[in-house]
Amino acid sequence: MNWSFFHKLGSPKWFYDISGRWLPWFVLATVLLLSVGVVWGLVFAPQDYQQGNSFRIIYIHVPAAFVAQSCYIMLAVAGIITLVWRMKLADVALRCAAPIGAWMTFIALITGAIWGKPTWGTYWVWDARLTSMLILLFLYFGIIALGQAISNRDTAAKATAVLAIVGVVNIPIIKYSVDWWNTLHQPATFKVTAKPAMPIEMWFPLLLTVLGFYALFTVSLLMRMRVETLRREGKTRWAREALEKMS
Repeated sequence: MNWSFFHKLGSPKWFYDISGRWLPWFVLATVLLLSVGVVWGLVFAPQDYQQGNSFRIIYIHVPAAFVAQSCYIMLAVAGIITLVWRMKLADVALRCAAPIGAWMTFIALITGAIWGKPTWGTYWVWDARLTSMLILLFLYFGIIALGQAISNRDTAAKATAVLAIVGVVNIPIIKYSVDWWNTLHQPATFKVTAKPAMPIEMWFPLLLTVLGFYALFTVSLLMRMRVETLRREGKTRWAREALEKMS
């Protein structure tokens, strides 16, 4: 197996250079996907026959929930790479992605509560899906707080990596909670193995917004990682040259 690409990812300079080329494309994808998906979903998609217009919040809620869970899986992978290969960029990715994941989880919880009021008659219940998503938010907070509380960078990297890996057990609980327990939360909107329950004019804009949120996450992560990489590599020649170009 050719590991050259994997080792290149461990180079801060290579990452900074290649991410600078990728960023404009991800920004363009974010603008196009979210503009079309959100406007289509909120304005032009037909009403749901049961929930009326209140269902439209799924065009924010579902993408945020998807990204929140995917982000934590990424943290766990970055944690493994940090512990096994001691790759500095993996720790950078973990530190930079955690606040984004926390925001996405918060948005998913808030929009879910707004959706729950007209659907269930209450903003919050200790439902298995809602509770496990709340735990996910606390895990994000724990990783952020742990990284800030430990002054030694290597020790902080190991501690946050361990917490990210241990906490990933919550992800399958979130995903399968509606199948394992009697819950108010509806089943998954998208299933790879099943045909969407909604008509195409409703689920296609949702697909666009999901992709748009992933593109937005990528843009946010790359920008944060680029800043953090320059901060950590500030004494190197290439980082000083990059900072000079920015000034």
